[in-house]
Amino acid sequence: MPVSSTGLTNHVKRLNLFVKGNVDVHDSLHSCRIGSELVWNGVNEILRLTHPGCLARIRHETWNRSDALLQAEGRVPDELALRHLPLGAYPEESQFSRAIFESKADAIILSTQPDIAAGLMRHRREGFLFYANDHEAWNPADRQWLQTEFEATGRLEVAQSMANFEAIIVRIRERSEAPILIYNLSAITPGETIHCHLGLGEAYSTRIRRFNLGLIELSERTGISIIDVDSLLARQGADGLKLDMVHLTPAGYRLVAEEVVRVLGESGLLDD
Repeated sequence: MPVSSTGLTNHVKRLNLFVKGNVDVHDSLHSCRIGSELVWNGVNEILRLTHPGCLARIRHETWNRSDALLQAEGRVPDELALRHLPLGAYPEESQFSRAIFESKADAIILSTQPDIAAGLMRHRREGFLFYANDHEAWNPADRQWLQTEFEATGRLEVAQSMANFEAIIVRIRERSEAPILIYNLSAITPGETIHCHLGLGEAYSTRIRRFNLGLIELSERTGISIIDVDSLLARQGADGLKLDMVHLTPAGYRLVAEEVVRVLGESGLLDD
């Protein structure tokens, strides 16, 4: 704990953040590595400058989608647990966790990214939802099991997603008044040059814009805060801050972390 020049121990305010999401929330708030190099060390880099008496503790869980989160019972289905699948950053424990509804936190941070991008599998008999991460690299027996026992679900529509988010917020509010922050996504697609959408179907950038509008309406109904990644990057030049549709540069992650600190400050969480 820091000690002042007078010899007295300085008080450190510890802020507990429950972060449920994937690369966008993890790499901006916790840390970002490119290869083995640490290129951004998370939200505490900002707090050391703006609120040196405050330290954030990040509890991060990946998640697969809002409908799966609402369905989760807090335990991994036996059929999955017995197979020990190589799921990488999406372990079964995170996919079926209910910790977001049960843990104490000063703020809860989510993202629309899984609902926009993730395709899930549904178990044909038991009905549970599952993200089969990197299944192309599984062994042949596990790939055959996946094909036999599961069916693919379609993508979530905006209305479905926002209804799920509203149900998640209601469930959190049953036991906590902690501020809830939700990231939107930048709709800028590096290299995209579409000028006519006739016959094109839904472009990924169009899908993001629809979800971003849906999130605004959700905020109007529920009072959650939006971390407006789309506007942040657009103001500073998204082409120079995005590596691809999902990953940002270290400077991009810093911008997002600064916005999170600003919103937490306006929520009163950074006050002594």
